[in-house]
Amino acid sequence: MRESVSIGQIAGDQSYSRKCQALLEEVLGAPKVLLTTSCTHALELAALLLDIGPEDEVIVPSFTFVSTANAFVLRGARIRFADIRPDTLNIDENQIERLVTPRTRAMVPVHYAGVGCEMDTLSAIARAHRIAIVEDNAHGLFGKYKQRWLGTLGTLATQSFHETKNITCGEGGALVVNDPAFVERAEVMREKGTNRSRFFRGQVDKYSWVDLGSSYVMSDVLAAFLYGQLEVWRQIQEKRRRIWQRYHAELSEWAAARDIRCPTVPEGCEQAYHMYALILPSLPIRQALIAFLKARGIMAVFHYLPLHLSPMGQKLGGRPGDCPVSETVSDRLLRLPFFNSLDPASQGRVIDAIRDFTF
Repeated sequence: MRESVSIGQIAGDQSYSRKCQALLEEVLGAPKVLLTTSCTHALELAALLLDIGPEDEVIVPSFTFVSTANAFVLRGARIRFADIRPDTLNIDENQIERLVTPRTRAMVPVHYAGVGCEMDTLSAIARAHRIAIVEDNAHGLFGKYKQRWLGTLGTLATQSFHETKNITCGEGGALVVNDPAFVERAEVMREKGTNRSRFFRGQVDKYSWVDLGSSYVMSDVLAAFLYGQLEVWRQIQEKRRRIWQRYHAELSEWAAARDIRCPTVPEGCEQAYHMYALILPSLPIRQALIAFLKARGIMAVFHYLPLHLSPMGQKLGGRPGDCPVSETVSDRLLRLPFFNSLDPASQGRVIDAIRDFTF
């Protein structure tokens, strides 16, 4: 980052942006990766690329961050909320067919906690109905589904480099373009609707406004910060693997004896080790454990509130009971402390405190 500033490359699409994009393209085998200012902006860019509009419908899980839906609502689309599986908390592939209508243009599976959705089934549905898949892979960079990288299985995919993610630059994201037909237009839309990228490559003698777009380009200062982590992504993932596996080894038996669920990783999925969460028997027990840990100086938090029950979700047609698994999981899920600098002693204190909890 110091070098980026010292040589005056602080705007976007300069040396460190190119290095990040090239590294991700090489590792993932993707035709094009474009850094963006956030995963939210990558989702908005995907909606623009697919020409989503007011006559269209998009299927998203209710149990996700607001950006998954908001990016398409901004284009005027109607959101069809899907429930999640009770095991992986991913979109329930068995519910998709009933949500598809002649107006359905896209579905947005979210690889929750970095565990892959059932992409074979989702891809078959998408092909049958000519629906685009936009993978929301905010949790899943460097995870795999049946030996294929998450984020390379849909038409488009989005990544997050928010401060809460495995690899971070504070705020940032990326659009992964898996269909080469979208590459040139993605570059244009990301650069405010101009063909500026072609100008810098010497393919045109001047650049102009040629399409819709906005300012989605990440600063090279942030890209420099990001590149330092991408260079050692294997080491970061290995450290997180050890943290996840210790939680699992030391809490699974305790949890099973108390009707508490630990994470599920199906066969064929290589998770990204993004988080570790427990699903408690009830909301009062979840809240009691949060308070118990807080009293010991340990912060553990819940996660998403179902979008279909939010004020905006209800304006879009969501009603209680539409997604029952999302509703009950939201009340009972607790995320444990999980970050790159979590040392063994601190993790041990978390585990000991959880095991001391009674109800």
